[in-house]
Amino acid sequence: LPHSRGFWVSKEIIACDSIVEGGSCYLYGSKLATLTTAVDGEIRGFDVRVQLCVTDESLPDHVIEKFPHLKGFKVIRVPPALDIHSLVKYQLAVAIFSSEGECVHITGLQLPGVLDELFFYDGPLGAVFSSECISLYLWAPTAQEVKAFIYEEAESKEPYEVPLQESNGVWHAKGPVTWEGCYYVYEVSVYHPSTLRIEKCIANDPYAKGLSADGKRTLLVNLDSEYLKPEKWDDLSDEKPSLVSFSDTSIYELHVRDFSASDATVPADLRGGYLAFTLPNSAGIRHLRRISTAGITHIHLLPTFQFGGVDDDKRNWKNVVDFQLLESFPPDSEEQQALVSAVQNDDGYNWGYNPVLWGVPKGSYSSDPNGFPRIIEFRRMIQALNRIGLRVVLDVVYNHVYANGPYDEFSVLDKIVPGYYLRRDLDGFVEHSTCMNNTASEHSMVEQLIIDDLLHWAVNYKVDGFRFDLMGHIMKRTMLRARDELRNLSKERDGVDGSSIYMYG
Repeated sequence: LPHSRGFWVSKEIIACDSIVEGGSCYLYGSKLATLTTAVDGEIRGFDVRVQLCVTDESLPDHVIEKFPHLKGFKVIRVPPALDIHSLVKYQLAVAIFSSEGECVHITGLQLPGVLDELFFYDGPLGAVFSSECISLYLWAPTAQEVKAFIYEEAESKEPYEVPLQESNGVWHAKGPVTWEGCYYVYEVSVYHPSTLRIEKCIANDPYAKGLSADGKRTLLVNLDSEYLKPEKWDDLSDEKPSLVSFSDTSIYELHVRDFSASDATVPADLRGGYLAFTLPNSAGIRHLRRISTAGITHIHLLPTFQFGGVDDDKRNWKNVVDFQLLESFPPDSEEQQALVSAVQNDDGYNWGYNPVLWGVPKGSYSSDPNGFPRIIEFRRMIQALNRIGLRVVLDVVYNHVYANGPYDEFSVLDKIVPGYYLRRDLDGFVEHSTCMNNTASEHSMVEQLIIDDLLHWAVNYKVDGFRFDLMGHIMKRTMLRARDELRNLSKERDGVDGSSIYMYG
């Protein structure tokens, strides 16, 4: 069953384009993912077999509006008494039979429509802190079991195991306040359509706010803690550079590492990082101060979230490029490119368009990728830029992620709810029109994650704008909602004036 050409679009409807006149249709489910078809067409390995009602109805308008690519598909009716909450955790297939009882078509199912209808959730997700406890919340309605492994330190070998309990698709666990500063990962037991197996996926929390080096583990961190705030951080909204109108906006784009990587006026251990922006007398900051005076209003930072392609631990970089050697080659030589290309996968440079976790500052730009430094240093960077008259725009990349599947260390979303967060084609394979692993903002909980992440950066890091990479791959509805949610932020309630947050893409 390598293909998923059926679409469970609501609790009542499965959409299919392979209806046989006078035929019948059955839904098959296997809890252990053992569905097979024999040579004679017999379907084996199922725990559940339910007859569905084949119709000649077209899909209703509200379904076509959400899934326009399914226009022309026919309606298969689902019995009202079916236990869908349990079935979405199974390997599922729809089989079409001829009037003679011959199986003429069998295919897997894509579930986002029914998941949105039955399991949409707008409550807390990630780690939630109170004075009495720390709670974990994970949206994973197709998971059969979820555990959290808690580690006392970034590189601790032996975790302790915490089982999570489910309520309508949201898995929850509660722990002591002493968890703060510890690390965790999830083990999600779930059917994965890319392998046709029940997999035990080890994954970070999609709502992570802190990480260990290279994103190996999620840090349990309360961003409201005073020890994470630079001096006068809570007053930064009152120090924001004046901006009368968005029409006055003038933007200067730069890369965090490029800004200071070769700046001799920056101490060697700070070059290429967040703290280079806090040095008032460096050549780079003097330049930024001059362009601010000349009329530049915003600094656009290329991606600064946790991305793949650069090791967070600088000790692992292979920076062996000899600048004198480069200069010795003729201008038309291919040797320069060959020398740089030899280390391009192991050096410290990458544009950053390889998203792994959207909500955490990139560790390679911090003085220490473990623990709290990346959070504090990112805030100090924002504060320093604002104080020289420059607002800060983040380049956000919500249209794709770096990896998919149950095994890749950089895969996160596709381990939590496989087949949901990533946009799939009519055969069930992940789309790559962005460049890799398209996300599906048409799905409600993908949109929710994007909105929550934008609000997180606006409130917790007080950023002043967002540039959306490949905005055309994000639903217009999502962008309009993002605009409205950001504009609704107020200094009195949120510590941020949302009306001054600039969006473009």
